[in-house]
Amino acid sequence: MSKDYILYALIMAIVAVVTIFDVNSDLMEGSSLPHIMAEGLIFSLSFIGFFLILRNSYLIKKQNLTLRLNLEQSEKDLAAWKKDAEKYLRGLGDAIDRQMSRWRFTPAEKEVGLLLLKGFSFKEIAGLRETSERTARQQSLEIYRKAGLSGRAEFSAFFLEDLLLPPEELINNTGKKKPDSKSSA
Repeated sequence: MSKDYILYALIMAIVAVVTIFDVNSDLMEGSSLPHIMAEGLIFSLSFIGFFLILRNSYLIKKQNLTLRLNLEQSEKDLAAWKKDAEKYLRGLGDAIDRQMSRWRFTPAEKEVGLLLLKGFSFKEIAGLRETSERTARQQSLEIYRKAGLSGRAEFSAFFLEDLLLPPEELINNTGKKKPDSKSSA
């Protein structure tokens, strides 16, 4: 039993004892029956209210425990997801780096290429690399030329296209390909 419940029980016991002494005192003084009944009713209502508060407190504590356990599980799930995502992103980063090496990008071109893939503008790339915007544009043109691609969209699509589900899986929403109607006939 928690300290709160012990405190509640102690308060209710004190109220009960005081009420009993008051009713006994009223009886000794010859108070009317309606007065004593009113005090009894007040005591009964306070006793019922006490148990309702006690029950509500118990339900809130139970709900808090459930929420705390759910939060802990969510935090564990998030940590696991982040660990998996980090592993896959590291793998994707390594694959991008290998492809850029096959295209014989210079270190500066690799850096610009990664910033392009992250969606930075030429102005932002220039600011991050402490170069001019014209230099960033020129390096991006050299990147597209070496890769044999027409521009930023094609460059991004080269690396990111395979991350998307095939169209039939996007439509199906189950992550499974629809059965081929020709093969079942």
